Amino acid sequence: MKKSVVLLGIMFSAACTQQLFAQETPTNEELLKRIEKLEQEKAKSKEWDASIYGWVRTEYNFDSRQSAYAREYNLNLYPLDEKLDTNGKDINAAGGSNFLAITTRVGINFRGPDVWGAKATGKIEADFFGNTELNKSSAGSGSMGLLRLRHATATLDWGKTAVTFGQTWYPAFIPEVFPGVANFNTGIMFNPFGWAGQVRVQQKLTPELSIIAVAYKDREFQTANATGASVNSATFNSAMPTLHGQLQYKNKNVVAGIAAEFQSLKPVIESNGLVSDEKVNSSNFLAYFSYTNDKIITKIYGITGGNLHHLVMVGGFAGYTQPNGTESYKPTKTSAFWVDIASKNAKVAPGVFFGYSKNSGVDEGFKNLYMRGVAGSRILDQVWRASARVEFKQNKFNIAPELEYTAAKWGDLNPDATAGSNGKNVGNFRGMVRVMYSF
Repeated sequence: MKKSVVLLGIMFSAACTQQLFAQETPTNEELLKRIEKLEQEKAKSKEWDASIYGWVRTEYNFDSRQSAYAREYNLNLYPLDEKLDTNGKDINAAGGSNFLAITTRVGINFRGPDVWGAKATGKIEADFFGNTELNKSSAGSGSMGLLRLRHATATLDWGKTAVTFGQTWYPAFIPEVFPGVANFNTGIMFNPFGWAGQVRVQQKLTPELSIIAVAYKDREFQTANATGASVNSATFNSAMPTLHGQLQYKNKNVVAGIAAEFQSLKPVIESNGLVSDEKVNSSNFLAYFSYTNDKIITKIYGITGGNLHHLVMVGGFAGYTQPNGTESYKPTKTSAFWVDIASKNAKVAPGVFFGYSKNSGVDEGFKNLYMRGVAGSRILDQVWRASARVEFKQNKFNIAPELEYTAAKWGDLNPDATAGSNGKNVGNFRGMVRVMYSF
């Protein structure tokens, strides 16, 4: 009896198992549907994605001379003119040094579902450089060490057409063609620098050739302040954004382009108690070229134009008194170029940089002068810089010592905002070491 029950149980279990397997064995069509469903779920889960990047960056700087600078000498511009004491000694011949990590950076790249058929991506990036300087009248340190917004953009890319809006590089700053110097100055005074709120449209004519159009407004870096103006009021008062057009060629080894832009700013709305509609209109033109292979990186850049103050360059504008007592404005002219050559070695990569900038003043005399590179009755004529560096790289770790010499020629202020008699050449030697650990 027991053997019969056990036998019946085994037979029943086998029948159920056979039926179960028969029910769960899918057909080829069912398998394809399941695979398609899994792929859809996988693709849907990847519609949103984000990645964090950045670095810890520390720099030690030594300078042989006092210079115009930003953030406690972290960013050096040009050496200051000779300043003699009662014994005939140059006060500005004093050196200095500093150790800072405020250029440490963090950012996030993200993407989401397509928007109107376009791939949607975004970026947010910040560092700790701050927006204001040390307050010399108190023990405060401005905003140094506090988080500063660098980039905040969203991009819609349809393949041939891409639209970017938010805050990012000035269009005159070319991310693929900027100096590879170790110094945080990034070639400043010779290469435009800074970020601005903007709308950027890039249209591909061919896979290599693109037209770029940008409308932007100055933000962190801006033009000089005229009498009666407040910080960046010239931009706020202007109804028209700065307009930039660029033609760019880009392939595996070469990046090249030409560009032009027009800026119309309204420094004040009131001058000498009267309504002011006066503007400072300026334009600039630039060209750039980069060639890269598996051994070397070569970059060249040149720019010329008026009122380049907002690009952290020498220059600005002059003020003229009108018959009714209000002030009108004309831009000062500046030209600059630079070249940078570096090794592309993955472990040890030396590089050299040379930059030159010239102040060409204005076409006629002025009453007031609002520009970078002027100190009382003295004005910059020209500035040049030469530097040499070596990057030692291991995985994400990078140590880069650099030697840099910046020379400036000062002269008495001429009626056309150029340097005249009593020319004086001064120079600053900077030795620095940059240490970075990226993630």
